[in-house]
Amino acid sequence: MGTSLILAYAGMAVMLGLTCVGSAMGVVIGGNAVVASLKKNPDIFGSGMILAALPSTQGLYGFAAFFMLNSSLQGIGDGLALVQGLAVFAAALALGIAGLISAIHQGRLVANGITEMGNGHDVFSSTLILAVFPELYAILTFACSFLVMP
Repeated sequence: MGTSLILAYAGMAVMLGLTCVGSAMGVVIGGNAVVASLKKNPDIFGSGMILAALPSTQGLYGFAAFFMLNSSLQGIGDGLALVQGLAVFAAALALGIAGLISAIHQGRLVANGITEMGNGHDVFSSTLILAVFPELYAILTFACSFLVMP
């Protein structure tokens, strides 16, 4: 196995790990807000659960990119140029970092909305719309992983 292939797979492993850790952390942040808000308003469980689940998508982007890149690397062997291996590594690292950070901040954003829903405010739609913004950057880096496929 060549250095370029090792770089590509190392980047993919980091990408998958970071996006999944970010999603887990973001979902826990949102889930904690749901549990706390249920004390004041038990009727928000369904809406709160939907909002709390939003940060899980970054982990799905990491998994999808891993699956896609892994499929494109199958059978290449030593035919992967060093620059291609570096490109996969860089794109995977970018997705990993963007997924980690955006999922955590998305979790914080939805937690605020869930808390206000628990206080009786009708902010589900507004929170849902605002929660899309941090995710955009994970989507952009996910799209970049298509561009580096060997």
